[in-house]
Amino acid sequence: MQTPFHTVGLVGKYDNQGMETSVRVLGEFLRGRGHTVLIASQTAEHLGIKNFPARTLHDLAIESDAVVVMGGDGTMLSIAREVAPYGVPLIGINQGRLGFLTDIMVDDMFGAIAEILSGQHVAEERILLNGQIRRGGECVFEATAFNDVVVGKGGSGRLIDLEIAINSEFVYSQRADGLVITTPTGTTAYALSAGGPIVHPTLEAVTLVPICPHTLSARPIVVSSHSRIELHLTFADDARAHFDGQHHFDLRSGDHVWITRANSPVTLLHPHSYSYYDTLRQKLHWGKKL
Repeated sequence: MQTPFHTVGLVGKYDNQGMETSVRVLGEFLRGRGHTVLIASQTAEHLGIKNFPARTLHDLAIESDAVVVMGGDGTMLSIAREVAPYGVPLIGINQGRLGFLTDIMVDDMFGAIAEILSGQHVAEERILLNGQIRRGGECVFEATAFNDVVVGKGGSGRLIDLEIAINSEFVYSQRADGLVITTPTGTTAYALSAGGPIVHPTLEAVTLVPICPHTLSARPIVVSSHSRIELHLTFADDARAHFDGQHHFDLRSGDHVWITRANSPVTLLHPHSYSYYDTLRQKLHWGKKL
């Protein structure tokens, strides 16, 4: 079999109903096509799968030519952040809800996977963000985000005051529930609910979207992904920074949040027939007759 994808890694979300069966049958399908199949150690352990070699996620990313992620968009976000430094492309099979990132449905996975691994695919390179929390001139927390970094109010419900600078140039101050700093991929997530624009995922851009600002003049802005975005919390009685909604850090007044483009992008592989606009029409019900 002539294919650049000799070794394929499998990662599955542990608590999805039917995941064990899906991982097993896909693994056997791939093995039948002549691929070497590896499975993430935690997936194998939680699902009780022992008929494929297991690897840590680190080793899986190093040894695989492509990694299939089975689950929802949240699973893809988590895996993408971990494997991005290794440059291995990802294929998403949707066993979640929306499926913007995991765009292949389970019922279609055999044909779609065969098409992709045979070289008939669309490859998309997508940027990630790196966020640092700086306190007293020192970095006290650092994390990566595929979708977004959100600086927002906590449980007290009090507005927070922010000063925003881009490349050390002051842009504006803001009193709001918070601010979403999003990659193009993340513009169909929280930022969309906050009134931000949809940005094509292959653009090298970052969008800043205010969350319930105290002034009607506050609007989303789009900047180059090579910008350094600097947030200064001038008042934060109870605030928190969230990274893809999966990691967080409690903030104080005086903290600085620095956000830059991460060094390593993520490559997503889609079937040859993939269309981002078709995905938008399906997921957002554009043009649907009422």
